[in-house]
Amino acid sequence: MANPWSGAAELEVLHLRHSAGAAPDLDAGIDLLRDVAAGRRPPTLRLYRPSPTVAFGQRDARLAGFPAAQYQARAAGFEPLVRRAGGRAAAYHEGCLVVDHIEESADAVAGTRARFAFFGDLFAQALQDVGVDAAVGEISGEYCPGEFSVHGTAAGLPAVKLVGTAQRVVAGAWLFSSVVVVERSAPIRAVLDGTYAALGLPWEPSTAGAAEDLVPGVRVRDLEEAVLGIYDTHVRLTAGRP
Repeated sequence: MANPWSGAAELEVLHLRHSAGAAPDLDAGIDLLRDVAAGRRPPTLRLYRPSPTVAFGQRDARLAGFPAAQYQARAAGFEPLVRRAGGRAAAYHEGCLVVDHIEESADAVAGTRARFAFFGDLFAQALQDVGVDAAVGEISGEYCPGEFSVHGTAAGLPAVKLVGTAQRVVAGAWLFSSVVVVERSAPIRAVLDGTYAALGLPWEPSTAGAAEDLVPGVRVRDLEEAVLGIYDTHVRLTAGRP
């Protein structure tokens, strides 16, 4: 894996044990990005288990069915939000792991595609380390489709999307956010079914899965350890305070 990072020798790790809530969690990521860009904090790696959230894309919010999709999300116990990054609606909850990597960069836009490729490989490797047959690439009919999605397969089961990624760039820094679906895929599949129907977007519900569907017994903490283990081979990690 070629490393597209901007040269940081150290990352401060914010390992959060509890979600602050759907909107505060997203807002905190933008605050961290601005702080890193302004030099108020060092390059940062944030890991947390999110509250139930449906993060809609900007295009989703302009569709006629968006109010109905918001209703569907709330009815399923998920908070509907509109994220500032692109893409289509994605759902996640406490059975997922969110990893935000924030670094300063003089030209943050230049490495956008390279980061998608690098982090796709990184999270495929983390899933492989816990026993999942994972690879990078879009699968037909997946929700929030993307070239660098990470999917998993197992004998006799359809391929399922396990990792979605997004980026946000400001002058002087970038934020790369990844969501790994580890446990309890059924609520995610159900809420996506309702929201995508309301938005009038086609998708294949069988593509929404979790790592534990393919390797029973895998837990979020296993992915946390695998991700941090891979990071530890690339950069020095130090414990930070939120």
